[in-house]
Amino acid sequence: MVKIGPIELSDFPLLLAPMEDVSDPPFRAVCKENGADLMYTEFISSEGLIRDAAKSVQKLDIFEYERPIGIQLFGSDVQTMGECAKIATRANPDLIDINYGCPVKQVACRGAGAALLQDIPKMVQMTKAVVDATHLPVTVKTRLGWDDNTKNILEVAERLQDIGIQALTIHGRTRAQLYKGDADWTLIGRVKENPRITIPIFGNGDIDSPEKAVEYKNRYGVDGVMIGRASIGYPWIFNEIKHYIATGEHRPAPTVQDRIEACRKHLDFSVRWKGPRVGIVEMRRHYANYFKGLLDFKPFRTRLVLVDTHDEVLSILHEVSEAYEEMYNV
Repeated sequence: MVKIGPIELSDFPLLLAPMEDVSDPPFRAVCKENGADLMYTEFISSEGLIRDAAKSVQKLDIFEYERPIGIQLFGSDVQTMGECAKIATRANPDLIDINYGCPVKQVACRGAGAALLQDIPKMVQMTKAVVDATHLPVTVKTRLGWDDNTKNILEVAERLQDIGIQALTIHGRTRAQLYKGDADWTLIGRVKENPRITIPIFGNGDIDSPEKAVEYKNRYGVDGVMIGRASIGYPWIFNEIKHYIATGEHRPAPTVQDRIEACRKHLDFSVRWKGPRVGIVEMRRHYANYFKGLLDFKPFRTRLVLVDTHDEVLSILHEVSEAYEEMYNV
């Protein structure tokens, strides 16, 4: 059993990554149903939360069936991050996570996210401010370093553990790499092997199949893995990995009907939570992923991203079911 403070997880938990514009409650719901053990909100700007910005406040929404769930925060000001942690704590998550890994310009160039990898003393100070501001377990997600010349994750892991974080997730790339090239898990393994490290270490980066999850589990000894992009449109990956670990065999691939049902549940929740207009518009980014690989699906996708009502989307999904019934044994 893996423990994060009082939170008890399975022997090898599978975490859903906090992905901006993806990891909202509707998406989390389908991932939880399909085996995600621990999930996080989209990252929330500390500045936005302090200003009571509507988008940031809405991201605090969590639901009982999601537990355990963490709220992820990012920011560049130590005091503001401490205040933000207090606000997030009142939303009653199971833990608070700090984002020191986001590489995108609008975050890193403002001194937040992965930018803190260039200023370890400030990272330590900020982390302590968050730890001191909440009674909840605090965890961190970060990268190997800023670039190839500053892969300082071994130092970061020790120093953050020393001031009280309860778990660490490491993405196997530097900030300079963004999401390009292959993730390098070698340093993640070295952090896990460090006898000074006693907190759970989770690996992140390029886990896109059951085989890879098992290979990296055995090779690098991590306590669990965090899955991001591979879960978009394919929430079944969590239970597929669990089944493969338990049996050494693959689960049957999701049928077209499975895809339609997951997409419909995602859509229904999106409309309920965001309202009919925003819910429909924001679902448009997901259709290509849910139906990736289906022969001649493009005409259906084109229609799905053009219609404006819930009923119209459901009608097209019904057509998809009928069109692929014989071809894919729905």
